[in-house]
Amino acid sequence: MSKIAISTTNAPAAIGPYSQAILVGDFLFTSGQIALNPSSGHIVAGGIEAETRQVLANLTALLAASDATWADVAKTTIFLADLADFTVVNRLYSEVTITPAPARSTVQVAALPRGARVEIEVVAYLGKTSAPAT
Repeated sequence: MSKIAISTTNAPAAIGPYSQAILVGDFLFTSGQIALNPSSGHIVAGGIEAETRQVLANLTALLAASDATWADVAKTTIFLADLADFTVVNRLYSEVTITPAPARSTVQVAALPRGARVEIEVVAYLGKTSAPAT
């Protein structure tokens, strides 16, 4: 199975040796997104709410570059520098996800790149989904 790198100027360029996202078969794996403004390359100002909105916008752009939407997201992982920010992140996250919500893990980490407060990565399934047989 081949890997196809996905990239868009509507999300921040990679700041290391990685792709913005990789398509493998019917699965899209995004790299973790922090609150980098794609134009400036700097973390957005405004605290956890502004950072979370930018992270979600970056992920939305990567999904769109893959002809996907949040409806295709099967799993997310949220990394927080401080779990006290969970309520705000959860509220904003719920604005982009749909029912049924993706599976999710949320963890507090010691630090994130560039002093970010939140990082989110997603796995999306772009193939056909059918309900399990009962």
